[in-house]
Amino acid sequence: MGNYVGAPGSKMSRREFLAATGSTGALGLAGCAAPTQERVQTTQDGSSTPAVQDGSVPTTSPPEVVNVDEQGNAVTLKSVPSYHAAHPLETMGGPVELPRVWAFQADDRNPSVPGPILRTTEGEDMEVTFDNTDGMRPHTVHFHGVTKAWKDDGVPTTTGIQVNPGETHTYTIPANVPGTHLYHCHYQTNRHIEMGMYGIFRVDPKGYEPADREYFMTVRDWDSRLSRMMAGGDATYDPRSRQPDIFTVNGKVAPRTLHPEKGAPVIVSQGDQVRIHFVNGGYMSHPLHLHNHRFRRVEKDGGAIPEVAQHEMDVTNVAPAERHTIEFTADSDPGIFLMHCHKVNHVMNGGFYPGGMLTGIVYEEAMDTEIFSQLMNYAGYEA
Repeated sequence: MGNYVGAPGSKMSRREFLAATGSTGALGLAGCAAPTQERVQTTQDGSSTPAVQDGSVPTTSPPEVVNVDEQGNAVTLKSVPSYHAAHPLETMGGPVELPRVWAFQADDRNPSVPGPILRTTEGEDMEVTFDNTDGMRPHTVHFHGVTKAWKDDGVPTTTGIQVNPGETHTYTIPANVPGTHLYHCHYQTNRHIEMGMYGIFRVDPKGYEPADREYFMTVRDWDSRLSRMMAGGDATYDPRSRQPDIFTVNGKVAPRTLHPEKGAPVIVSQGDQVRIHFVNGGYMSHPLHLHNHRFRRVEKDGGAIPEVAQHEMDVTNVAPAERHTIEFTADSDPGIFLMHCHKVNHVMNGGFYPGGMLTGIVYEEAMDTEIFSQLMNYAGYEA
């Protein structure tokens, strides 16, 4: 069990979460019937989707925030073949799985999809070592947003540098553009990103003032055929005829997105100033909509948006590789409000609605309720 709950960046402790739910109160109501799909879950190419981990590879964990400043401005990344359960249960159209991903691992932490959130401060140089000692294929690491030396761009076709199996390579990444950025493998990019090699790179400006609640959210569309093919399944993947069939928030689909430890709920309390960093790690645009909350987009792709150009909105359309930072006040009637892609077919698990690219803004004041207990039951949370 982790020490904190909620999406990455959360500072609500598990103890506080249990207190807010009444512990044996609301969560004790779990066990009510959860909506399930009566037919076998199938993918777009018609093959059934097994949800079995054979134990040959590790299972991914949720992405963690790595404060690189606190560890001497250095981090080591690896690519680890892993099993990834976007939602492991039969509730709400599950199970949904990616039987093989290539997960980024930072130092001695667990591998995750998305990869770890690498956080540093403006003016620092970050040393990123990619360790491919135990790898099976070449990789690179490419960082968006910041200005760096040619040799550190992470593109093998233009720098001549790739990290082959058995090798390590260190990139120097200056934190010279404040904002929220993206990193990913740039070797056979169409395949390696599809296999999960992407993550968030955050550069805090000097004098940065955190909000009351600050969260990182990566949305992603997947064609699960590649994952199943790489796991030895009966599937064929063609990047030119891509068929996305899984839509995730921080690697999970609803209802698993609402799991306080495995998912990505946005936990708030009445009156909080909330900041969310959205990143699109996939290949499709996603219009992200918040229920019952008006927000301002304050930053895009590492550029601060002048206050005169900001306006209240409830949908922001995030294109591939874009980063949008939004801010709002948690001033609604305390409850549970959805946050989701408004391409409604992206809010599905196979043929089941709702699911997919959907999570929620959860007020602490609403956690000690029967409906919250039901949602925790669907998500598979056990106190």
